Amino acid sequence: MQMSDSRTIKAPREVVFAAILDPEVLKQCVPGCTEMSGSADEGFEATVTQKVGPVKATFKGQVTLSEMDPPNTVKLEGEGKGGAAGFAKGGAVVRLEEAEEGTLLHYDVEAKVGGKLAQLGSRIIDGFAKKMADQFFQNFQEAVEGPSETGEAETAQAEPEKKGWFKKITG
Repeated sequence: MQMSDSRTIKAPREVVFAAILDPEVLKQCVPGCTEMSGSADEGFEATVTQKVGPVKATFKGQVTLSEMDPPNTVKLEGEGKGGAAGFAKGGAVVRLEEAEEGTLLHYDVEAKVGGKLAQLGSRIIDGFAKKMADQFFQNFQEAVEGPSETGEAETAQAEPEKKGWFKKITG
């Protein structure tokens, strides 16, 4: 399964690139991620629990970053094993461009599965992979930018102000 998309993130390109390399940012962006450790140079180890159709599994795997050209491009590749459920492999090439509103993030994603997961059929798997990629990049955008304008009004009453990833480390 392959897909491509893009989104505009209201932050400088250098900030967006740094966030892609940060294990804490990645942990909060990967849907179902319970653990993330490591570094951009050595790669990351992650534990992710997901339910795909009737199959629920905990995947333990590796994420490596390569073809880095800061702050322009990076390639993320991951592979996880989910025991009897099978395995999942995937990768994304992320390209960043200057944009009037901040940074235009382009991504090309490829995903493959095997084992019981592959028996669910391509429609279920493709839909799930697209949902996971969309959710990751939505979470990533929110982590870098902070909550959206409409979200801020709703959460301001319930909890203290949340700040984006960059704002947390700088201020």
